[in-house]
Amino acid sequence: MGVMEQVRYRLTKGDTNYPEMVKLLIEDHKNTALKLNIFYESYKQSEAATPILKRTFTDENKVNNKLANDFIGEIVDMKVGYMFGNPISYQIDKEAQGAEAANEEIAMFNKRNAIDDLDAETGKLATICGIGARLLYIDTEGDESVMNLWPWEVIFVYENNIEEPLAAIRYYKVWRLSDNDEWVEYIRAEWYTNEAIHYLLSDDKGEYSYDPEEPVNPLPHVFDEIPVIAFINNEEMQSDFEKVLSLIDGYDRTLSDVNSEIEQFRLAYMKLIGASIDDDTLDAALRTGVFQIPQEGCDLEFLTKELNDVIVENHLNRLEDNILRFAKSTNFKDESFAGQQSGVAIRYKLTPLESKCVTMERKFTTALRRQFKVLVTAWQKRNVTFDPIDTKFTFTRNIPINLLDEAKTTTKLKGMVSEETRLGQLTFVENVEEEIERMKADTEEMLDLGLVPTFNADKEDEDTEGEGEK
Repeated sequence: MGVMEQVRYRLTKGDTNYPEMVKLLIEDHKNTALKLNIFYESYKQSEAATPILKRTFTDENKVNNKLANDFIGEIVDMKVGYMFGNPISYQIDKEAQGAEAANEEIAMFNKRNAIDDLDAETGKLATICGIGARLLYIDTEGDESVMNLWPWEVIFVYENNIEEPLAAIRYYKVWRLSDNDEWVEYIRAEWYTNEAIHYLLSDDKGEYSYDPEEPVNPLPHVFDEIPVIAFINNEEMQSDFEKVLSLIDGYDRTLSDVNSEIEQFRLAYMKLIGASIDDDTLDAALRTGVFQIPQEGCDLEFLTKELNDVIVENHLNRLEDNILRFAKSTNFKDESFAGQQSGVAIRYKLTPLESKCVTMERKFTTALRRQFKVLVTAWQKRNVTFDPIDTKFTFTRNIPINLLDEAKTTTKLKGMVSEETRLGQLTFVENVEEEIERMKADTEEMLDLGLVPTFNADKEDEDTEGEGEK
């Protein structure tokens, strides 16, 4: 039986020996934590996590250029910008019980926690590491707050799915003053249950016990659920670039070697045919750049080698294509993106990127719904209650839009579908319900002034025929 299965079994049987279980879990999580941390350092392109930057040759005289190409950063930033460039819209169904108060509470919570920025950062960490994590807590002013946790510092114990954990552990390094007045590094762990936070601290032997510096330990929290939420990238919890790391390394090595070879040409050897030269003559040539041929019939030339740049270029192009293909990313510098494109054409070229974003959107929605499931247990104490199932999260892709094309399409849909569905097709409308209310207000104002707008859809199509796209 593995460590996770053992701890899961003990929890279901009511075992509360958290110090012992924390020790087992942290030791078992060591390799996973190392991998996730390396992934994050790779995204930052730090020297310790980028293979080409650590490359050495036994021959110190050989040119060893190290060119690191930031494919990882491009894969991650493209997805985050595409998916979270436009903020997620949070809305409770207006027909749901307590919708008005709930929407006000959610809006205040989002504003207080800069949720637009937090969503993007959570998405970035999940894309890099395959999993992100958030912690809900009560701040110093008594308000509900949320923060991101480093994925390599979080362990979830769950039975069926990670969205409903049995327990969650956050652990990190701390420095404490020992009995000998020396600063010593320890591991501090926070064990989260449905009722409280248990603060644990390692000792010199790696054993864990309750942290004596915590005045209240365990500390009850106001939530009725475990306040740590997992945001997974996909069901396998894989990074977006995990499958193409070997291809990226191959690209870096090839480009670095070519660059080194070009520089090596400057160190080409010289050959003298039919004579020899002394050191003084060679020193003079190095100073002046001129060789004096010592005698008739002698010849002087450099030894060089040719590079087959066609093979190298084709190899690099194939590697780049495969990196972006298997990472389900998009090359926006491709010639097929040149010129004006219709919305359908752009979306067709973005299909691979869209496919993995749809997967993450579903996982993100599940995590957000659980976040509000936890939050509502605290809000209920202030008589703000709603069913998290009624919460709607709208993701709007950050792509170039053709306003004229969208206007024509939605105009022709008028009277064929509901106004909510019709306006929902406009990518620049972030909140359909708010837009409908604004339209009603504008109509009432026009009626008060005696101005009734008229609009001929067919005439508009004729007038705009041939106009450029915006």
